[in-house]
Amino acid sequence: QTVPEELQNGGGFGYVVAFRPFGTVSWMQTVVASPDAARYVFRNETLPPFSPYEVKVGVYNNKGEGSFSPVTVVYSAEEEPTRAPTTVLARSLSASDVEVSWAPPRENQHKGRIQGYEVRCWRHDEKEENAKRIRTVGNQTSAKVTNLRGNALYHLAVRAYNTAGTGPSSAAVNVTTKKPREKTAGANRDTLRATDISALSASLSPSPWLQVLYRWNRQGSTSVIETNKTSVELSLPFDEDYIIEIKPFSDGGDGSSSEQIRIPKISNAYARGSGSSTSNACTLSAISTIMISLTARSSL
Repeated sequence: QTVPEELQNGGGFGYVVAFRPFGTVSWMQTVVASPDAARYVFRNETLPPFSPYEVKVGVYNNKGEGSFSPVTVVYSAEEEPTRAPTTVLARSLSASDVEVSWAPPRENQHKGRIQGYEVRCWRHDEKEENAKRIRTVGNQTSAKVTNLRGNALYHLAVRAYNTAGTGPSSAAVNVTTKKPREKTAGANRDTLRATDISALSASLSPSPWLQVLYRWNRQGSTSVIETNKTSVELSLPFDEDYIIEIKPFSDGGDGSSSEQIRIPKISNAYARGSGSSTSNACTLSAISTIMISLTARSSL
């Protein structure tokens, strides 16, 4: 940083730049006569890339020299990375996200420092030059690529970069995103038929995996049964209210729950068969091709 005019303390103000290769004894010096100068370039065609130098800057005017700044280490310009990352792996996290990881390249550190990595991701039916690009910073060796298409084949490749540019690309690896999650489960209310609710049977048409969630209406905890079969039976007391929901799920994630179905308690007298034979039934529609019917089975 330049010295403000009010601190130059006289005419003929300028700077003295002293520098030497790191680890050597003798200083080289040059004079920069402009008080507004803020940089000096030392040119040497034989200088290796990324060579460390010790540098200090002093000041002078017509009355003599002032003090020098503290010594700092600077580097000559680096070259772009010359080797590709290794051990590139990719895995699908969901229908829209994948994770890629890699190992740093076996780089010649005398030519430059790796400042980060660039991940390229493109769908199998796309051109590589149109790949989605994500950049990491520092020594991070994994990244998450988001907003991808479900159940699609993708190619991913990684390369290192620094201030000089981007290095060679790794070999591409393949990954297929998971299938999109099932659609929302819906519900159609009808009536519930029961003379005794000691067992509840849910009949399912062929479907993906389903979660049957049920709870006693007066308690917070929810019980879950997972099944890909066409029926599931729940043993429930007849004298309590129950809430039941159906939710589809797959590798791509969970679908939305159906409308809550409330199964009211049946009185003891009614459970024994007294009174009129009121009938009820519940029908749930999960995704469009799945019908889930809930029917109370009598134990009489």
